[in-house]
Amino acid sequence: MKYRIGIDVGGTNTDAVILDENLTPVVKTKTPTTLDVSSGIYKALLEVLKMSSVPREDIKYAMLGTTHCTNAIVERKRLNKVGIIRIGYPATTAIKPMTGWPEELKEAIGNFSYIVKGGFEFNGNEISTLDKKYLRKIASEIKGKVNSIEITSVFSPVSNQHEIKAAEIFKEEMPDVPVSLSSEIGSIGFLERENANILNASLVDVAKTTVKGFIKALKNENIDCQVYIGQNDGTLMSVDYAMKYPIFTIACGPTNSLRGASYLAKQKNALVVDVGGTTTDIGVLVNGFPRESSTAVEIGGVRTNFRMPDLVSIGLGGGTVIRKSGNKVSIGPDSVGYKLTEKAMCFGGDTLTASDIATLLGVAKIGHDKKINGVHLNMAEEVYKRMIIMAESAIDRIKTNANDMKVVLVGGGSVLLPDKLSGALEVIRPDYFDVANAIGAAIAQISGQVEKIFMLDKIGREEAIKEAKNMAIEQAIKAGADPESIEIVDIDDVPLAYIPGNATRIRVKAAGNLLK
Repeated sequence: MKYRIGIDVGGTNTDAVILDENLTPVVKTKTPTTLDVSSGIYKALLEVLKMSSVPREDIKYAMLGTTHCTNAIVERKRLNKVGIIRIGYPATTAIKPMTGWPEELKEAIGNFSYIVKGGFEFNGNEISTLDKKYLRKIASEIKGKVNSIEITSVFSPVSNQHEIKAAEIFKEEMPDVPVSLSSEIGSIGFLERENANILNASLVDVAKTTVKGFIKALKNENIDCQVYIGQNDGTLMSVDYAMKYPIFTIACGPTNSLRGASYLAKQKNALVVDVGGTTTDIGVLVNGFPRESSTAVEIGGVRTNFRMPDLVSIGLGGGTVIRKSGNKVSIGPDSVGYKLTEKAMCFGGDTLTASDIATLLGVAKIGHDKKINGVHLNMAEEVYKRMIIMAESAIDRIKTNANDMKVVLVGGGSVLLPDKLSGALEVIRPDYFDVANAIGAAIAQISGQVEKIFMLDKIGREEAIKEAKNMAIEQAIKAGADPESIEIVDIDDVPLAYIPGNATRIRVKAAGNLLK
């Protein structure tokens, strides 16, 4: 029997499960997320191993969905010093790299930015010859000052030749320094793509430390298995891939919950309401995968355009703080988070939370209702009604039409919500709903995705789609998928009316099973 471990880190709890080879849950656990994240992961790992009688040698896979990279950006800590190389002089000099970034984040990454001759027009014509001599001069200047390089060329989704050539030069001059290419990270939208690539380059060391720490924790328990990291499209990537593209781990938690919800509830197309201790995240399942956001996404105060799940998040969770001031009562948005079992009244604390309200009204059994003092039932009922309205309003916001949809409730905090919600055709609360995120990480496939602009006047639509499919399959194989199992799961092509040459943006996603 081959088993797999799935671990997912949330803002409040770190969840862990062990599944058998039929992907049936064997054991589950929830432990409070720790400030350093890693010790909480290790604790959750130890707990599921202790709870099960699974032999260590039968555990063949371990999957981790983590917030390490998100936390590093938000806290401005543990980030790489990045050499920022923009290719496109003189066409791209109007706005400097990192314009509009929070000052403390710019300081954490360092101010090593350069604009170099080169790049391409929207139709694939070269703006100017790549200045290789200047690139080598830059390398000599920043050697020893930076420990990561990012390269962004204008219109690299059309042609990334100059990015690749520049990367070759830096690998010759600075062989031990990792290089990130914007064409592999973001899509059309020069500044947003550059921003995403700079953030990716700044997270390389965080990813390495996280991955190596997880592998070490497994080895300490005599587990020798294949390790995968969750990414934000609901699939997995190999450890090498994760260390090259750490930015793809951002928002992997909600996507793991969506994938877990799809698997547990046996629903391919539905809304998923994931209620944690701090927030409620609502996403849309399309053919079993999270719907992607079509708008630019802000991360840590930086506007980016790399792929992210389309989510509506509200400040409602099990630890949400309820305050009364005179006749007014406020709900959140702050939360006691992972300190729920210390701070909440139902656990003997002194802070009134959403969990206390649900426990007092008999909606859920969290802690002890007798410990909740000084809260009138009328007030509790009024607060609970408002909590439901908050969730229902969020459901309406993410829908693209007025029709009711099936709603799958997951997350430990989903016990706060009732079995009937306005806007829901049906409310499904599957078994193991409280650890859907960890299950989503454990059952996930490996994917590869490509988004590129093709000039259909040159190669034709069929040939362009075929090329994009092959590129996506190649990405999936690089990420660790079994070549024999890979399927194309999503194709999207959008004509770009403002660009001549019958330009079309084609996005293809391929997914396959873990390499055995």
